[in-house]
Amino acid sequence: MPASPSDLRADDILALARLSTRPGAVRAMLGWLTRRTGGPAVLVGDTGRVLAGPEGERDPAVARATADAVAELRRRGAPSAVLGGAEGRPVHLIALDTDPRTYLAVVGPDDPHCGTLLADAARTLALCWRLEQAERARRRIESAEGHSREAVLHLLMVGSVPAAQRIAGALRPALPGVIQVYVIECPQPRRREIARRIDREAGGGAWIVPCPVRPNHVIALVPPETGPPGGTGPADATDPATGTEASTGTDASTVTGPAPTTAPTDGTHPAAETHPATGTHPAAETHPATGTHPATETHPATGTHPATETHPATGTHPATETHPATGTAPTTPATPATPAAVRAPADGTAPATPAAVGGGPPRPPHVSLDRLIVRLVPESRVGVSERVALRDTPTAYEQAIHALAVARNAPERRAAFGGDLDVTVLAGPAGYRWASELLAPCLRYAPARRADPGPQELLGTLGSWLSFGGAASRHLKIHRNTLAARVRHLDELLGVPVSRSLAAQSAAWLALRLYTAPQAAAALAQAPPEPTVTLEAVLGTPAAGTWARAQLRPLEQAGPATGLETVRTWLRADARLPAAAAALGISLPGARKRLTRAEDALGRSLLTAPSAKYELWLAMRALGSL
Repeated sequence: MPASPSDLRADDILALARLSTRPGAVRAMLGWLTRRTGGPAVLVGDTGRVLAGPEGERDPAVARATADAVAELRRRGAPSAVLGGAEGRPVHLIALDTDPRTYLAVVGPDDPHCGTLLADAARTLALCWRLEQAERARRRIESAEGHSREAVLHLLMVGSVPAAQRIAGALRPALPGVIQVYVIECPQPRRREIARRIDREAGGGAWIVPCPVRPNHVIALVPPETGPPGGTGPADATDPATGTEASTGTDASTVTGPAPTTAPTDGTHPAAETHPATGTHPAAETHPATGTHPATETHPATGTHPATETHPATGTHPATETHPATGTAPTTPATPATPAAVRAPADGTAPATPAAVGGGPPRPPHVSLDRLIVRLVPESRVGVSERVALRDTPTAYEQAIHALAVARNAPERRAAFGGDLDVTVLAGPAGYRWASELLAPCLRYAPARRADPGPQELLGTLGSWLSFGGAASRHLKIHRNTLAARVRHLDELLGVPVSRSLAAQSAAWLALRLYTAPQAAAALAQAPPEPTVTLEAVLGTPAAGTWARAQLRPLEQAGPATGLETVRTWLRADARLPAAAAALGISLPGARKRLTRAEDALGRSLLTAPSAKYELWLAMRALGSL
């Protein structure tokens, strides 16, 4: 018995409903309509352009026929029609409920009476098309916001703090004055998940950027005050805003825990503070109408205080009633009981079960953010900087990278920076003059063409090259050939081979650090008019010797297995691992393993940029051991 028209229509509607739940629902439904009607089905915009069609190449004849039909339908002002298109093929058109107006068109169907089918399909297609358009708009907005956030981070890294604050103020949240930088190494598909959790735990105050250089890194600028109650984040340090020590700092190879809660700044205990208007303690204030303290007021009907009222049946106070089975008094919980699946263990650590992102349980008390991240994503590694002022974001980022190098081999999978990156202590006024003289050719450079990079852009390229090497092209958003040409140009300008020599790179790195230091201008003004200052003179001061010995002490204490000699050989080979392995007479994996142990001893990154190779080269040069 053949199916009735109503049954066929019900089957068609059911088929469309099933297709609407699939990924790429619009194309799937258009493909189904093409097979069902025998003519190509497409979506056409109000300008006549084909917006979507079934899988496969688009037929130019179909595009011309639908464009002509849409123009005619708009001229008539009708919502649907069957029009004669090009080559004598009829075009069935029906307007979808979308804004801007979109049309479903079927060219030359086998069934000339398919209007009911197209009307049913138009309703479902309109919903799916609006959903896909909304998703595309969401992705465009998300991409634009991501690039804007990346631009803010770039401005901070090059020292343009006011410009970064203006952009961040428009995007929200505003940049905090004091930050800790978190660098999270994780699988790329989970970067968004980690970013959402950091934002939630930081109360929306964190500035989170997927790393533009490394696709498996997330960079987060987090206000230190957003740590757990009664505790701090992984890097406890002196607060740059106040100059006071927040708590004892931790080494990069150690895991941080909660810090003691500080008392009020006025020296009084909170329980002893008085009301600013009345001068009395809140617990001693009386009710304004009765003159009695709320704790002593009696019930208007019984004349007794609510805390002393007894149970009408037992004659006992509810707080003293005993359990009928155990004979013990129950305790009144201050808050609802936490489910066992999210309750923090007794040691204060986060629960072993992963927390849901967005709608998951809140962070347990006394659990630092880095610990929460490694619990949430077990395959992640987290490096955390010290607390620094916003203007010192580049330094904090390097600290977090060095901490991350330690976290890769730490059992806790997280580490906080505990070293010292301040190389400006080794240079007096003469050192700042040396830096200015070394960079002078670049600072005085006038580009021959308006499109060529100027002095500041060249200095930015130099800093990015020294930090990221070949990956600087992704950081600067330029082609790798453009980066190579700029670096060769810097070789010519500076007169030193920064493109291939570690000695030249170390000198340029130190010069950039000194030139961009906040105290550089004042130090240059105090510098005596001496003849040309050399790097040897800068590194020959007593302060430089003290700094150099402090840099190398962890390697000396670690013993020969970790090896000061291994690092020295690696630096002599211009930080090239194959050449260092050949000079040491060991395999390439063996040399890499030794340098990894050196990273653990130093608490610094060597094999991953930004690397501590420049500081170590300068330290050995200052001590004459290279």
